[in-house]
Amino acid sequence: MALTLPVAAPASAQDDVRIRKLEQEVKALQRKVFPGGSGPYFEPEIVAPQAQPVGPSNTAGPVTDLLARMDAVESALQSLTSQVEMNSNTLRLMNERVQSLEAAAMPPEPMMPVQDPAAAPPASGAATGSNIAAMTGGATAATVATVDKPSTGDDADDTYVYGFRLWEAQQYPAAREQLQKVVNVYPNHRRASWARNLIGRSWLDEGQPSKAGEVFLQNYLADRSGERAPDSLLYLSRATLALGNKAKSCEALAEFRRVYPGEANGRLSSLDLQTGREAGCN
Repeated sequence: MALTLPVAAPASAQDDVRIRKLEQEVKALQRKVFPGGSGPYFEPEIVAPQAQPVGPSNTAGPVTDLLARMDAVESALQSLTSQVEMNSNTLRLMNERVQSLEAAAMPPEPMMPVQDPAAAPPASGAATGSNIAAMTGGATAATVATVDKPSTGDDADDTYVYGFRLWEAQQYPAAREQLQKVVNVYPNHRRASWARNLIGRSWLDEGQPSKAGEVFLQNYLADRSGERAPDSLLYLSRATLALGNKAKSCEALAEFRRVYPGEANGRLSSLDLQTGREAGCN
């Protein structure tokens, strides 16, 4: 009997170890089957190793997509910046080109002829050959000298009539100089509206409708009740037509007919109808 006890003890101990191991495995199995459970279930004492993912992790997907989108945004910004720089350079070159064309289009300053020192000084108010050449831009002094300036005591009216006579003689630069005097010295005189309108007419007669249009528009806006404001608005339509813009010409013509119906149906009716036909407004 004494010999059998030492042998039984190790067997019992082995069984106890096996039972505890089985209990631990059962608890682990319970934890796996019922994750997050409570009550009779316990945290597993034996944790099964987690299987490693075979393929690439999905968590990299959103990050990769975000990086790709950021790269696309940076690329778009670089492209936009490059386009802005190209547009800026193009605009700068265009401005330089326009300035060079405007400078080339400006007429050269007239040469002042040398006056004979032995010549007697002209009488007061008479035009010398030098100042006539300067104000006419090369027109012959003889032609301008044939134009008489009236003297009625109304200097504004006399200066306008003198400018009108120069315009009739096709001495346009000399005419504009006299007409501009009326505008500058007598801006509130009734002839100021007439003078501005005739300045525009002289530019139009010289084949410069752009300058003419500016003067016509200025005269209309400066004094819409001026005696020649209707004429300027109608001639603005003709100047715009000469520039090849029929749509704008019709707009100016429609404004003329709306603001000045009396002139459109009376004094200026013939020119109104002619302009409408040429611009295709009727």
